[in-house]
Amino acid sequence: MRKIHVALVWITDDAGNVLLVKNVKGDRTYWDLPGGAVEEGETFEQAAVREAREETGLHVILTGLSSLREKIFSETGSHAVIVTFFAQITHGDMSCQGDPDQDITELRWADMDTARRLMPALFEELRLSSAGDKQAPFYAYHGTV
Repeated sequence: MRKIHVALVWITDDAGNVLLVKNVKGDRTYWDLPGGAVEEGETFEQAAVREAREETGLHVILTGLSSLREKIFSETGSHAVIVTFFAQITHGDMSCQGDPDQDITELRWADMDTARRLMPALFEELRLSSAGDKQAPFYAYHGTV
């Protein structure tokens, strides 16, 4: 089974909106948090900061750990370890033009209700309330999907 390490970043603004990225994978599009695969020699924290910058053009500092989760994808034979961090923007100009994979087509700020509607499974997996309140960090095994 192939191991995949993924770092995601939950970035909010002063009004409590969350920054979302629109991904394109083949014929499918979906909204998600900025993030992606951890590269060789990189920590989850380093990957989270790098992915946020590449996908959004924004420099961030991590402010806390949201979760450590695992999923097994039977279709691809992959075992994913996913670490999600909370982050704050320090500087930068919002743009998805720096994404080296060119699979991010749009960025948007969304209030918590809109984010929940666009990413219902992720909201459940991250155990987030509609207010987007930080929860205590947790571990979860989501089983085989």
